[in-house]
Amino acid sequence: MGWSSTPEATENSAKENEEELLVTTGHPELIAAISSEIIRNGPIPFVRFMELALYHPQFGYYMRKPVGMDHERIGWSGDFYTSSDVHPILGRAIAAQARQMDELLGCPTPFTIVEMGAGKGLLIRDCLAAIHAGQDDFASRVRCVLIERSPAMRELQRRNLTHWLSKPDLVTWVEDLGELVPQSVTGLFFSNELIDALPVHRIQVTDGQTEELCVDYRDGDFVSCLKPLSTSALARYLQQLNTAWPEGYRTEVSTQALGWMEQVARLMDRGFVVTIDYGHTAQDLYGPERKDGTFLCYFRQQTNDDPFIRIGEQDMTAHVDFSNLASAGEKQGLHVTGFTNQMSFLMGLGVEGMIGELKPESPEFRAAIHLLKPNGMGSTFKVLIQHKGIDHPELDGLKFKPFFGSALAQHESNVLTS
Repeated sequence: MGWSSTPEATENSAKENEEELLVTTGHPELIAAISSEIIRNGPIPFVRFMELALYHPQFGYYMRKPVGMDHERIGWSGDFYTSSDVHPILGRAIAAQARQMDELLGCPTPFTIVEMGAGKGLLIRDCLAAIHAGQDDFASRVRCVLIERSPAMRELQRRNLTHWLSKPDLVTWVEDLGELVPQSVTGLFFSNELIDALPVHRIQVTDGQTEELCVDYRDGDFVSCLKPLSTSALARYLQQLNTAWPEGYRTEVSTQALGWMEQVARLMDRGFVVTIDYGHTAQDLYGPERKDGTFLCYFRQQTNDDPFIRIGEQDMTAHVDFSNLASAGEKQGLHVTGFTNQMSFLMGLGVEGMIGELKPESPEFRAAIHLLKPNGMGSTFKVLIQHKGIDHPELDGLKFKPFFGSALAQHESNVLTS
């Protein structure tokens, strides 16, 4: 996850204010846990370091409850904010899209909405409020499942969903997708800024060879080092990209994202998957102009590219490869319905009418417009929609298709026929 107070998360957005921010080595117990593993087993791939920094069961950034000055991770006063912190129109738009999906599926009972990585629970709260505003047949058939492995996040979600917890069986939680039964879901899987926070492999071209960045612990400090690729899955991913990079080129690869998509496809019986995040097609993400990759850390609305400071106290992210995400789903029977950006998605679902109800120049009006800005969240955030068990559905959220939709289809075709 991660969105700073500037329109684009760029490399220099934090450096001007770096001296004003408290720089520490990080959470002491987490540092001890990571360094002990390295001392015991030798250097670890960066993907493992990121997994521990964000998701260590006791001390990880997302897993423990913030304390002291670090009182909020997500939100205007936190390290970053998401679309649901800005205005409820995204939740309302997802509700409108879910209603149309329900009709296309023949109004099943139940229509299950699964949100993966629900953050503070604001998006599903706004979605449920919009669904139940009509108090109709659709609302009576909706059931929600939240996938959340962080105890701290689950507690926050329960607090923000208090109103809905009085309704029997409306909202339930599981810690992992693996707790769901294969082919048990008819309805909608969706996520917002989940995939960018999955741990990534970081790779670099050195002397013509593609090597993996690893993390060692020397003289009390974490340092980077280069090693051969750590997994066959990573090697296959790079082979599929079939890209010749220049010397010194550095980028990120999320094999976990592919496994996640394959698992979602297996759990789906009939329905749709909506993935909202910042990212690119593979052609853009792995182009020669992105020679430094997209990896960033977030701390108090500022960005930096140093994972070895504030360990466990700052977020880490990398942009999503939507092309390979789509291909992974396709291989498991999830077909691409469409690919657009957040601005076009919201416009297709009638955001003009929602904004038209607001007083011009009011704080609510300005917040809603923020989600549509072509040079900000409106274009940076992409929306990938996939379907299973239904032929060629047409969705309102895909009425307006930006030019890059064809690029996704072209890459998907190349991968699936290779």
